[in-house]
Amino acid sequence: MNQASIAERIQQIAEQTAIDYGLELVHAEIAGPEGYPVVRVFIDKPGGVTHDDCSEVSVHIETILDVEDFIHSPYTLEVSSPGLERGLYKLADYERFAGHPAKIRTAGPVKGQRNFRGRIIGIDDLSVIFDDRTSGRVRLPIDGIAKANLEIDAEEEFRKAREREAIDRHLIKNSRNRNIDR
Repeated sequence: MNQASIAERIQQIAEQTAIDYGLELVHAEIAGPEGYPVVRVFIDKPGGVTHDDCSEVSVHIETILDVEDFIHSPYTLEVSSPGLERGLYKLADYERFAGHPAKIRTAGPVKGQRNFRGRIIGIDDLSVIFDDRTSGRVRLPIDGIAKANLEIDAEEEFRKAREREAIDRHLIKNSRNRNIDR
């Protein structure tokens, strides 16, 4: 089985396993050196995946890989969440995360530029509409994107955390006042 066929079969196995466990397959890939491949599977679900989710999916996929035995060398299987700065792989990812900050690298230049940082606006046909910090609004054909990831806006996350803390303090204060009145 050639490398492309192996990658395709791993994709099929990972997709079916994710479905069986009620999860989303974010991405599956083969990386690493020839003869010692690393099979990476990224899964997700609303609220995030747990260690148990990753463990169950790992055992299931590993069992299938061992039974089918189409990887003819020692391999490492890694199953994890996509992380905070998750990769964007499909057009649906860009639609789902419209409005979020991201960084995108294209295979070739678009308006003289290959690296973009800014906010995903949405999709149109087979292109991602992106508001780049440098170039403004650009249209990036999905098949020309080499790599893309969400980008965490630390200031926004700290602001949200402060808001949650203020709400918690208010709830605790009100709870204490009710207990005093009894």
